[in-house]
Amino acid sequence: TGHDGIVVNGTTGEASTLTDDESVEMMRRVKERAGDRAAVVAGVGSNDTRHAVHMARRAADVGADALLLVSPADATLEGAPPTAVVRATLDAVFHILDDQQLKGPGHLTQRRHLLENIIAERFDYEEMSKRTLAAHWKPLSHTERQEFVQLFKTFLSDQYAARIEGYAGERVVYLSERTVDGYAEVRTRLVSDKLDFPMDYRLTNKSGTWYAYDVIVDGVSLVMNYRSQFGKIIVESSFQELLRRLRERRGSEEKAKT
Repeated sequence: TGHDGIVVNGTTGEASTLTDDESVEMMRRVKERAGDRAAVVAGVGSNDTRHAVHMARRAADVGADALLLVSPADATLEGAPPTAVVRATLDAVFHILDDQQLKGPGHLTQRRHLLENIIAERFDYEEMSKRTLAAHWKPLSHTERQEFVQLFKTFLSDQYAARIEGYAGERVVYLSERTVDGYAEVRTRLVSDKLDFPMDYRLTNKSGTWYAYDVIVDGVSLVMNYRSQFGKIIVESSFQELLRRLRERRGSEEKAKT
């Protein structure tokens, strides 16, 4: 054929748009067509070591002759598809959780701070705030909205970081992506010998970049969960009481971390 090998799922962008199953199917089809005429080199690069090992094993199962282990080329997430954004976020999160130097109770504050910084960059907290407060959002002043978004950002970052810390050592399987009119849903599963359950991400596109605005853990929406809790506080008391409780909680968390 004049070619010694064929590279599939390289680092120029296509691999990051595919689910794991789609990537493996691409490898299988190329190997099927290539046969013995050329070696098939399967790209399994990832920012997460466990994911790269998992994909390397699946590549071997479909007959890949060699592996391409290069980190994804998309250094920034501007213009990246929804699955790539979720994958990059979770790769960064699990990289911190797997770091041996950050394990142990003595590093809890540092580890949590790193996790919160990553999460804060990838979530659209204003969109989450609007959806969480629902009808209670519209009558708020600009100042009230700003304060709520900042308090909710601190609250949610801490809540998500605390939850995801419990999943260190698990493997993320990317199932599918659906995009409609500037919104997207990326379906994943967290898998290990002890558990297997869905964790889906809903995203919105702002100026060409995808940001998460809701996480559905085993069928339970984060936004809907807090909409119910916060709505009850507002109805039974007031919006100012909700702010007071969030301020109080932030103060308690800051004291616990010092």
